[in-house]
Amino acid sequence: MIARLRGLLDSAGTDHAVIDVNGVGYLVFAAGRTLDRLPKPGEQVTLLIDTHVGEDHIRLYGFLDATERDWFRLLMTVQGVGARVALAILSALTPDQIAQAIAVNDPKLLVRADGVGPKLAARIVNELKDKTAHLSLAFMTASQAVAAARLVTPAHAARSAASESTVPIAVSTQRAASPAAHVPVPEPVQHPNGVLSPVHCTFELTSRPPPLYD
Repeated sequence: MIARLRGLLDSAGTDHAVIDVNGVGYLVFAAGRTLDRLPKPGEQVTLLIDTHVGEDHIRLYGFLDATERDWFRLLMTVQGVGARVALAILSALTPDQIAQAIAVNDPKLLVRADGVGPKLAARIVNELKDKTAHLSLAFMTASQAVAAARLVTPAHAARSAASESTVPIAVSTQRAASPAAHVPVPEPVQHPNGVLSPVHCTFELTSRPPPLYD
């Protein structure tokens, strides 16, 4: 089994590359994102290889890093996802984006890939949700976590916005009980004819009102 190839890039197509290793050309299938990152023909390249042996063929699938290769293998554990579809997903999305889509339960992102419909995308999310729980957290940096939060559905976004608009105000009980913050209620004045009349008074705080937050 071939696990890695190091040689010169002979040529590259839309879904494959030919790697020249000591005069032997190896045909390696790869995702579009991988092919876009390859060096110019004639320059050295190293690819991690996943070898598939069939009844009538041996196919090599190449990756520039282990994360991409591991996601390729993981995607193929889902029913209905073969090598072609797995490469299509890795061509449309980065491993981090795939992890985010699964973490926030958003299969719509996976539909970007050729050959992936809504049903298959939902199956991928459901079947890989438990398998990638630790991977999703590991891949997501702080900025990526913010981006993932923006991938929620409009209904979730509306509920989130509503909850964020309600900000609890906490006032220190000590400050609330402070005489400086207390305004006394004026007593009514007894009119000579026995009728109570209101008093119009102006009250001045002895100090600036305390801030809302400690």
